[in-house]
Amino acid sequence: MVNEQDWTTASRETLLAMIAEQATRLEQDAATIAELQRRIAALERRLGTGGGAGMPGNKPTRAKSEPASQPRKKRPHGFGRPRLTPTQRVQHAVETCPDCGTHLAGGWVQRTREVIEVPLVPAQVIEHHYLARECPVCHKRRVPAVALEGTVLGPRHRLGVGLVSLIVTLREEGRLPFATIQRYLATVHQVHLSIGGLVGVVAQVAQRARPSVAAIQAEIQTSPVVHADETGWREKGTNGYVWTFSTPTERFFVRRSRRKETVDEVLGPAFAGILVSDFYAAYHHYAGVHQRCWAHLLRDLHDLQEIYPLEQSRATWAAEVRKLYDEAIAFQSPVEAARRARQSDLEERLLAVCQPFRTDPLAVHAKLCRRIARHITELFVFVGDPRVPATNNAAERSLRPLVTSRKISGGTQSEQGSTTKMLLASLYGTWRVRGHNPLLTCRHFLKAPDQ
Repeated sequence: MVNEQDWTTASRETLLAMIAEQATRLEQDAATIAELQRRIAALERRLGTGGGAGMPGNKPTRAKSEPASQPRKKRPHGFGRPRLTPTQRVQHAVETCPDCGTHLAGGWVQRTREVIEVPLVPAQVIEHHYLARECPVCHKRRVPAVALEGTVLGPRHRLGVGLVSLIVTLREEGRLPFATIQRYLATVHQVHLSIGGLVGVVAQVAQRARPSVAAIQAEIQTSPVVHADETGWREKGTNGYVWTFSTPTERFFVRRSRRKETVDEVLGPAFAGILVSDFYAAYHHYAGVHQRCWAHLLRDLHDLQEIYPLEQSRATWAAEVRKLYDEAIAFQSPVEAARRARQSDLEERLLAVCQPFRTDPLAVHAKLCRRIARHITELFVFVGDPRVPATNNAAERSLRPLVTSRKISGGTQSEQGSTTKMLLASLYGTWRVRGHNPLLTCRHFLKAPDQ
């Protein structure tokens, strides 16, 4: 291609050649543009829309034949923030017109705004005076008896039930250390109490809760289904275990060793319900109906997968076990005979899946197969009885507050401290699962006549 100076000096033949070259290039550019437009159209068809609507961040263009917009589907209930019941109303109004200065009166509520505030109220110190009066007839002095039942814990106690309830709730429900409770009371309520005084208050409430906790244990002993589990709990640096026995409406905790006698101690000799637990040996001796936790079993299957990912026989076996579990979970029938028949069928099929590997020394899943064979009648109880869950997750959820407390405090420092902790954990755990307000329920509990 020639430069600008060549245009003035080039011959006629050279100019004609240049024009022909430019025409050829224009034809090539037109062909390239057409090919690019074809590719763009193809990509838009693959994305299911046109006009660039398929690109990230662009909304699809509505076809002209489509209706404008569909009415929004109504929700079953509103999801806005619920407003509280107002305890005070403050009215705001314009007194005079800003334009002409006319005095304004009356009016209507145009809009409202909710403000939630917590007043910083110091504790009330109530001094009770007992007047002595002399009878003019017999000349004897009469002094009223101390009648503060429902106001304080005992005749020599100076803390009201409201303050005591707050202390115990902060300790058990809030899981706060005693030093933090001490600072909170001094900062917010201007109440200065010693650490020993706080410990004594919590211990007194725990002793008062003994009859209530015994009633919780009695309810568990008569329940048709009970979940059991245990976790570590140190006492003055010594290892031990917290056991939980729970139902949908009760929580009972006790610190013992990890021996099987704890199961018999808590459930009692007359317990005839269904026990749901993991595969720990302390539960093996229970002679009644037993449901073992499938969550633990499936977790062990997953651990084998992590250790032996390329073991084909294990993978096939695990898939068959999981398939039987999924089938059991999906099965539902209102007919008891059908449920019992399916339970027996699943037990036979699972045992058949595990039978070839029980004595195989080369099978990495032989130990799990032997465990399944040993507890085969305890794996599908939930199929025959709809009241029974397939896992022991309920027991693990009941232990979660204690596990959190253990991570904060590291355990307890004395046998009395462990007893206090277990009594209050049982009491507050039961209130929690029943949906009660722990602070208000504790106030009502302390105001009730001493049992």
